[in-house]
Amino acid sequence: MTGVPTVLLVSGSTRAGSTNTALIRTAAAIRPLETRVFDQLAALPAFNPDDDVEPLPAAVATLRAALDQADALLICTPEYAGALPGAFKNLLDWTVGGAEMPALPVGWINAAGVAAPTGGEGAHSELATVLGYVQARVVDEACRRVPLSRSQVGEDGLIDDPEVRAELDRAIDALLG
Repeated sequence: MTGVPTVLLVSGSTRAGSTNTALIRTAAAIRPLETRVFDQLAALPAFNPDDDVEPLPAAVATLRAALDQADALLICTPEYAGALPGAFKNLLDWTVGGAEMPALPVGWINAAGVAAPTGGEGAHSELATVLGYVQARVVDEACRRVPLSRSQVGEDGLIDDPEVRAELDRAIDALLG
């Protein structure tokens, strides 16, 4: 890493009031000089290997450029029906044909509320599988469970809880360590 390292932050949710997105926005707010948020999940076209050629679709090109410029990746994704959300799995599918993910340090935050039956286990198991295929380097110390409820998200879309912010800070430190 040269200069100020950059952590790319990605939410696996397209929901407007997502606690996952709130965590990502909060991480960006507490580390503004070291973070960049990829917020075009919904703009990515459905993955088709025939389209994985230059010129890439604009959102895919933006994703790959952001990954290429990142020193690390922090993901926060919900679980739907025991698995990764389709839109987020689509994002991951677009990374398979690129050269940006091998050896990239990656961590994830599990924001599943305490009432969630599996705590997001299915999504994170699938995430680990896909990250293995793209040869990303999962940093275990950057993978954390930070249960949240929607009531913890302020009107500004951020989380003020100092314990949550400290967990995010520790995850980012682990990624950059």
